[in-house]
Amino acid sequence: MAERDFDVVINGGGMVGLALALALRGGGLRVALVEARLPEPWRREQMQNRVSSLTLASQRLLERLGVWGALEAARVSPFEAIHAWDAGAGIHFHARDLGEPWLGHIVENGLLQQTLFDAVQGASETTVFAPAAIERVRREDDGTVHIRLDDGRRLRSRLLVGADGARSAVREWAGIGLRQHDYRQRGVVATIRTERHHGLVARQRFLSGGPLALLPLADGRCSIVWSLPEDEAEAVLGMDDEAFHRALGDASQQVLGAVVHSESRAAFPLRAMHAERYVSPGFALVGDAAHVIHPLAGQGVNLGFLDAAGLAQVLVQAAGSGRDPGGLATLRRYERWRRGDNQLMQSAMDGFHWLFSNRDPVRGLVRNLGFALTDRAGPVKRRLMEYAVGLRGDLPALARVGSADPGVTI
Repeated sequence: MAERDFDVVINGGGMVGLALALALRGGGLRVALVEARLPEPWRREQMQNRVSSLTLASQRLLERLGVWGALEAARVSPFEAIHAWDAGAGIHFHARDLGEPWLGHIVENGLLQQTLFDAVQGASETTVFAPAAIERVRREDDGTVHIRLDDGRRLRSRLLVGADGARSAVREWAGIGLRQHDYRQRGVVATIRTERHHGLVARQRFLSGGPLALLPLADGRCSIVWSLPEDEAEAVLGMDDEAFHRALGDASQQVLGAVVHSESRAAFPLRAMHAERYVSPGFALVGDAAHVIHPLAGQGVNLGFLDAAGLAQVLVQAAGSGRDPGGLATLRRYERWRRGDNQLMQSAMDGFHWLFSNRDPVRGLVRNLGFALTDRAGPVKRRLMEYAVGLRGDLPALARVGSADPGVTI
């Protein structure tokens, strides 16, 4: 069977891999995407329990990729404020302090993936192999990456991108090591209804066992992510609805009154991972293949989207200059750009986890003092907000306020 030629092959049709494929449109590159499973059809009548909190930078990216309108028409849940607190003090952020209508949007992961997948399938510049899986990879001395799929089809490319998640096969084929640690926690997720409406506020209470996030949904309900030690998470999963609602009300200090209904309760393990490198000749990693962080700040998919936009910008610039998209000189520009920012965010999340997930009274004093000072320090608070929602920072052109030209030199 003859090989088909591409400049870039993306392994993984999750949210980040699909965003990368869309970001490469019109960049002068022949692109293929390989995904083992077709997305499960999104259903309007069923609110999914796995959601993402999208920053304004991610919204700008999705607008420029041409999919935000479809997401809005289906279901997005905006929020205008954030309230975070522990037992002693808290901090509030509001969109009006930035002159913005919203601080972000809650969107179901399944809806995001389905919408992006539909857009990629409709893009003539991208060839989709799905369902299909990469069975074997070989890189020759001339830089050509030979790829065999499980159905026997063969591809030839200059670059293979791993957008294939935390257990990335591309990372292994590239010989890239991984640093990781297990939080020994699980994130309990569910969709709940409370006595009072959330008021378009995203809330997070820091507890000794881990944070509890109440994420506002468009119909007045909340999606929760409750980080708990493994044994406590197991106990929570085993509770009947009445006991679960009572425990959740206690953990949230009944900030929205009693929990009156819940559904789709589940849990997933929490761990941190970071690839020792993001690139090697002929290979690059994006999203969870490169880094996984604690969900306490909801930044995981946002960092992945910035990886996709950053790598696309570097590759489009390379194509415009006639450079090899799989060459190390090209790929290292992407790695230098994104790895430092991702490492900083991961270190910050680890620091928050260390500071908040304990009963140490000294750390409690530090927490309360930090909350109080930050809440009262206007310029510091504003700067934190601007970075958190994507109004500041070294952002790729597609996610940046102003120019969306991916050819902008970095």
